[in-house]
Amino acid sequence: MGAKPHAAALKDLSGTIDVKGVYARSEATRTAFAAEHGFAVSNSLEELARDPSVDAALILTPPNAREDIVRLFAGSGKHVLSEKPLERNLEAARRIVGICEENNVSLGIVFQHRFRQASERLAATLAKGDLGEIRVVRVEVPWWRDQSYYDEPGRGTYARDGGGVLISQAIHTLDLMLSLTGPVASVQALAATTAFHKMEAEDFVAGGLRFASGAVGSLFATTAAYPGDAESIRLDCEKGSALLKSGTLTIDWRSGEQTVVGETAATGGGADPMAFTHEWHRDLIADFADAALTGRAPRVTGRDALQTHSLIAALERSSAEGARVPVAHP
Repeated sequence: MGAKPHAAALKDLSGTIDVKGVYARSEATRTAFAAEHGFAVSNSLEELARDPSVDAALILTPPNAREDIVRLFAGSGKHVLSEKPLERNLEAARRIVGICEENNVSLGIVFQHRFRQASERLAATLAKGDLGEIRVVRVEVPWWRDQSYYDEPGRGTYARDGGGVLISQAIHTLDLMLSLTGPVASVQALAATTAFHKMEAEDFVAGGLRFASGAVGSLFATTAAYPGDAESIRLDCEKGSALLKSGTLTIDWRSGEQTVVGETAATGGGADPMAFTHEWHRDLIADFADAALTGRAPRVTGRDALQTHSLIAALERSSAEGARVPVAHP
């Protein structure tokens, strides 16, 4: 399911990126996918890793299948672009970052929300200091998933996915938040599984955040909020308040003026997880390819992903211990 926007993005980028081959464990799956999108089929991962014309691998597997594949391609000198999350937990995510650093290859992560026009505009506005210091942060991910979504074997389990709403859905919004606010110093959270779903991991998280900058914030994330709404990030700053929601940025300045940037877009918060544009994936993949060719770091690195994994680990630990806990930083 998650490969569809990548396929559409790669077709848009066919003038600069050649897809040398696609592989899935199921022969029927990889053959059908390649035929649908006009890509060549590869018979094995080893075949792709040995191919001298391959510069990078795009890894779209479930989290529990990533580490060995990263080791194979990084060990063959190929750059790696991986879907989120890096792995099922912080320790495993650190291993993947280490593998790529030891082999001197780039590691990029698919956090495409950073590439929305509204997200980029807010990042630039904050960097220029136009809004002043961030004082309060409010993050909401009020999504909905039917039980059928979790009936797929492995989904919402720790063995395959590494958890529930935090690591599978809210991780995108948490990454975007951290890219805007800087690191979180400590958290106090409650995670639970509601009666709406039969699943191993959590489908509800609420918590308080204390940022290294001194700002404070709140987090609410769930897949039990029918019919589902777009995720949002609100930043209350010295000179105004900014709201990111549905691909739109709204800034209410203390002067009384208002700035609106972007256009409303679906984000996959309802029953259809894939109800969003592939354009953000396209721009992320284009950035990663350019970074690999020029030798610079991609805009979203493995080290960036570790910040988000550290925050998720702290939220889970806080709920389990019923206490405020610090957030480890890579």
